[in-house]
Amino acid sequence: MCSKKFDREKLLINKSQFNKINNSKIAVFGIGGVGGYVCEMLARAGVKTLLLCDFDKVDETNINRQIIAYENSVGNFKVEKRLKSINSSIEIIKVVDAVSENNIDKFNLSTFDYVVDAIDDIPNKLVLIEHCKQNNINIISSMGAGNKVCIPNYIVTDIFKTKYDKLAKIIRQKCREKGIKKLDVCYMETDKIISNGEKVIGSISYHPCVCGAVISSFVVNKLINI
Repeated sequence: MCSKKFDREKLLINKSQFNKINNSKIAVFGIGGVGGYVCEMLARAGVKTLLLCDFDKVDETNINRQIIAYENSVGNFKVEKRLKSINSSIEIIKVVDAVSENNIDKFNLSTFDYVVDAIDDIPNKLVLIEHCKQNNINIISSMGAGNKVCIPNYIVTDIFKTKYDKLAKIIRQKCREKGIKKLDVCYMETDKIISNGEKVIGSISYHPCVCGAVISSFVVNKLINI
């Protein structure tokens, strides 16, 4: 590790707090528009161990919003080696798979300090949320970051305080059905949602990255009890 790599960060927090971040283990599920930025920012904050779970490969249509997507990465799996170029000391646990009821126990998530849910598949998202809630594992879930062009203003709140977000509406209903009383989510409260009649969700460069920034800042603040 470079001796000066985190000097600017250490001007903001004390040694004990930095060591807490540096020794933490974070699991990120879904390494796309939101999840890719979460991984990038956690690595740059000094997180020691990251589990990256995603079954997908980079597509050319990802380039407009995903930090792991560029012309020469098209066709590569999203759980790639970019983070090692930021911090060669970081431990990357790569899982090229989708989380499901069949494999959720294999992740040993109780050994992680935080779980980030950036999954866009609703059934798999719910599997992860329910597992974490049943086992008292810290989790934050990303809601919708698409179909918006307005200036982003993402916040972290409880799922039952969300409105306008279609994904959040579904997750709220499922949480009630499963008896989940609280879930931290990152979302943007806005009615300025664009509906173009297409099944594919539209996206622009700055919404997923801002959502990812809010999630990573939330995790870091939780780690150091701010």
